[in-house]
This record gives sequence, structure tokens and C-alpha cells, in this order.
Amino acid sequence: MPSAFWEVLLWDAAILVLAFVLDRVLPEPPNVIHPVVWMGRATAVLARLDPQRPFASFLYGGCMVVLVVGVAGSMSWFGMSVLSSIHPTVYVIGGALVLRSAFAVTGLSAAAQHTRRHLQAHRLDAARDSLRNLVSRDARSLGKPLVAAAAIESVAENSTDSFVGPWLAFAVFGVPGAIAYRAINTMDSMIGYRDRYEYLGKVAARLDDLVNLIPARVSAGLLLLCGRLAGCPLRDGWRTMLRDRGKTASPNAGLTMSAMAGLLGVRLEKPGHYSLGAEFRNPGSHDIGRAVAMVNRTSVLALTVSLGLLVARHAISG
Repeated sequence: MPSAFWEVLLWDAAILVLAFVLDRVLPEPPNVIHPVVWMGRATAVLARLDPQRPFASFLYGGCMVVLVVGVAGSMSWFGMSVLSSIHPTVYVIGGALVLRSAFAVTGLSAAAQHTRRHLQAHRLDAARDSLRNLVSRDARSLGKPLVAAAAIESVAENSTDSFVGPWLAFAVFGVPGAIAYRAINTMDSMIGYRDRYEYLGKVAARLDDLVNLIPARVSAGLLLLCGRLAGCPLRDGWRTMLRDRGKTASPNAGLTMSAMAGLLGVRLEKPGHYSLGAEFRNPGSHDIGRAVAMVNRTSVLALTVSLGLLVARHAISG
């Protein structure tokens, strides 16, 4: 293959690996320059103009998605074009910094470990409060097992949104693809739920379901593989996933959550909504740590898979 092929491939591979390293060693970018924060602010401002009539809200919500995702993707594409015209080193460093803002491995793990430490120290109120960084549910009345379950569920579910999805999007579509993916995910998290945004958020929610169909299944598969390598019962993880994956409202979240329930041998329950692995014991604080360790190992495998997909994409296009 021509040397230009290898140069471009190495640049893009370097962006992904460097972004992975930066996630481990640097804090989150300040809000003033964080792309995801700006996506959220844009979504919040636009949501205030909701016409609040079913059909009109549905159409307006679709226009919001096109605008926010389109602007985010276009700006990142333009930025990467400018960086590539300057110098390969600038392209790699700049691309890594932008890509790093589109995913979070260390932040997800740290948030879950924060909850684990509070539970371990019997600070239930503090553990409930810390869940706000992981889940949107009301945690004020949750006991220790349900707090632990919520943290484990979030770690498992967010393995898709937080890194597998953005990395796969990058491998196929480059940095603009990862940023567009994060824009969709951000909009879904803000308006893609029922009640107040029943119609406004329908397009964002369905689009998020669509773009996560493949990443969620890749994430679940990698999670099962990591569980097997860690000595967890693969059979229980596989059986629980096949049986319980459809119990959640999302067509994707149940895959990783039920797989994690089976691998850890714990019951993951959201009262009034679902119970995954109902035959297993209630989870404890130590199970949060086990879930975090498994997801961290999954991130390494996901990085490897994404690099392989990146090579395949360049080979096909080059």
C-alpha cells in the first residue's frame, strides 16, 4: 500500500490512543471550552422554544436534532480540516483533545467509585446524593442494595454511551462522527424522555436508540468476554442477558445491564420498572468495584476493536 495510506492511518490511530491516555491523566476540560457542555446549553436554549403542541413539538424536536447534531459535526469537521492543513502533529494533538471530550472512561469509573466509598463507609445519604452523577432517578428513598444496583446499572449501561459508541463512531467517521454521536446522546439525555418532553424528545430518543444498536451489542459482547477472562460465570451472564435484555424501556440498555447482572451474580432492580437477574443476591458496595474493574478492562478491549475497525475503514477507502 502507498506510504500516504500508512501515514493517514497512523495519524488517526494516534488520535484515538492519545485521547485514551489523556482521559486517564487529565481532568475534564473546563465548561467554557467543553463541546458537550455547549451542546447541552444549545439544547436547553432551544428547548425553551418548544411549541408544546404534540405535532408541532415533534417537528420542532426533529429540527433541533438536525441543527445541534449538524452544527456540532460540521464544526468538528471544519476544525479537523484546519488542523490537518497545519501539521500532522497539530492534527493528532488537536484531534485527540477534541475526541477526548466526546467520551469518558475515567470519569465514569470515578463517579461509581465515589458512590462505592460512601456505601462502604455506611454514609447512605451521601451515597444517594452521589448517584446524581450516574443516574437521573430519584434516589432519596433507596436502600443500600438499590443504591448499589443503580451504580452498577449505570456503569454497565454507560459503557456503550461513554466510550464504545464514540470510539466506534470515530473509527468509521473520524472525529466529526464521534462528536455527532455525542451530540445525539446529549440531546437524548436532556429531552429524550417522557412527561415534559414527550413529543419534543421523540426524534432524539429514537435516533439515540438507532445509533446505539450496534455499539450496545458490541459493548455487551466485550463485557461478557472480559467477565470470562476475569473468572466470572460466562454462562450466567449470557443466559441472564438473553432472558432479561428486553425488560428495560430502552432496546439497548438492557443488554449490558443484564449481562453485568449475570456475570456478577447480583440482582439489578429499578422498583416499578424492571428486575434483572431476579434470582441472584442483592448487590453490595464491593460489587460496584467489581463492575468498575470489569468495565475498565472492557475499555481496553473496545480500544483494540476500534483500532481494528479503523484499519479496516482505511483499507477499504484507500
